[in-house]
Amino acid sequence: MDVQIVLDTPRSSYTNLDIISGRVLLRVANSSNVSSVVVKLEGESKTRLMATRVTGQGTEKQRPVLEVHKVVFPSHQLQEETWDQGSYTLLPGQHEWPFKFKLPFNNTCSATNSLNTNVSFAGLRLEVAKQPERHVKNTLPPTLTGFPGEAEIRYYVKVTVHRPKFYQENPRAYVNFNLFPIEPPRPALTGNETYARRQRQFLPFEGLPPQKKGLFSRSNSTTPTLPSGDPPRFSVDARLPNPAILTCSNDLPLRVIVKQLSERAESVYLQMLQVELIGYTHIRAHDIARTESNSWIITSTSNMGVLIGSSSDVAGTETTLSKEYWYGRPLPNTVAPSFETCNIRRDYELEVRVGISYGSPQGKPQQIVLPLRLPVQIFSGIAPPPALLAAMANAHSGIHSVPPPPFPPRPASFPSKQSTEAQSPVQRLSLDTQAHQQQGTSQTPQPYEDAPPSYEDAIAQDMPPVDGPRSDYAPPPAEPDVELSRSEKTGWV
Repeated sequence: MDVQIVLDTPRSSYTNLDIISGRVLLRVANSSNVSSVVVKLEGESKTRLMATRVTGQGTEKQRPVLEVHKVVFPSHQLQEETWDQGSYTLLPGQHEWPFKFKLPFNNTCSATNSLNTNVSFAGLRLEVAKQPERHVKNTLPPTLTGFPGEAEIRYYVKVTVHRPKFYQENPRAYVNFNLFPIEPPRPALTGNETYARRQRQFLPFEGLPPQKKGLFSRSNSTTPTLPSGDPPRFSVDARLPNPAILTCSNDLPLRVIVKQLSERAESVYLQMLQVELIGYTHIRAHDIARTESNSWIITSTSNMGVLIGSSSDVAGTETTLSKEYWYGRPLPNTVAPSFETCNIRRDYELEVRVGISYGSPQGKPQQIVLPLRLPVQIFSGIAPPPALLAAMANAHSGIHSVPPPPFPPRPASFPSKQSTEAQSPVQRLSLDTQAHQQQGTSQTPQPYEDAPPSYEDAIAQDMPPVDGPRSDYAPPPAEPDVELSRSEKTGWV
């Protein structure tokens, strides 16, 4: 028995409100009994950090601390079985069932993880995560990789074929996909700028050593003169529109300005320019925290020798560097948007390093390098639908031209076999291969098991997927998850 998931329209990344649809293909060589076929859409934010523990003998020992959050999607897509809790005999051949999920806006972490979620293996060592205590309800975070064994956020569609006998393996398959979330509403442009500034004064040139006259030296040769007066002083600004927002896969709206603060007698040159994006990933596993940093070089040029202004410029003269040095060099598609979730947060800074030189008669100019850093936010570039923005604006102002859809009922409890399945959208596929049946919701609303879905998710139920330009997002591929490949008989349900 072999099971496989085939997506209808595979993409490099999906975003909120997108429809993920596909088919489950089950190939059966011999007649087999099956009790259910379950498809889930799940997300997971997992961290693992090492903590130091002092033993009774006073020695230090490293122990792993795990924190796992299941990104729970709105349960209005949950469908219960429409057949008896027995078994169904599948004939030899290929069987196929369709499925479809819609990605919401916000995440809702499960208040309590199942034992199977908290248990993992590191080699031959069994590791158990404590129940998470801190939850953040926010926009779904993007797929995050690049920290193997330490932190990751992943999304996947998983199918499990349940077989009635305990000694029979439950075939399963999963397909990872990248999530690139819709950006929050952008503030209106005001024309203001945020900036980082540094000032520096060149050193005075030292006096020339006395020159010895050679046998053939001319008596009327002149000695070079040193610049008179105090050495010049400059300031360098790196400016971005306020608030400082960069867009994934787009050029930087950056301005670099060199300002002359005093008179000068010699030329000043731009010798070096480097623009670098620095990302800080704040990882937390319960009471243990760690910050990892990585960087992306946008542009780096040295030995430029570009003249800045003129030696006759007066104090207060500003020279704006040409944007051609960083235009046409957008942010790499491996950069994730800024986000915060329960145990992982990503922040950014933009560092601009400007090197300028001041000439001297000896041909040995002084060179200084001024590093400038600006905290920035990274947006995905996928704008929220105008209908959603209008609905939210009306909600905040107390005007409801169209009443929001009612919250879907959530069951107060589930059978023990389905307790962990209730944490994510589940579609149970009818074993009748000719039809895909769905069980309707109960007529009597039942109390919510947890907080109801957000207003954004309630409104977005009937909204179509985002229609507009999308930036490409291609994080490093995630390593295969051994836990997802385990047999259901070893603990998965």
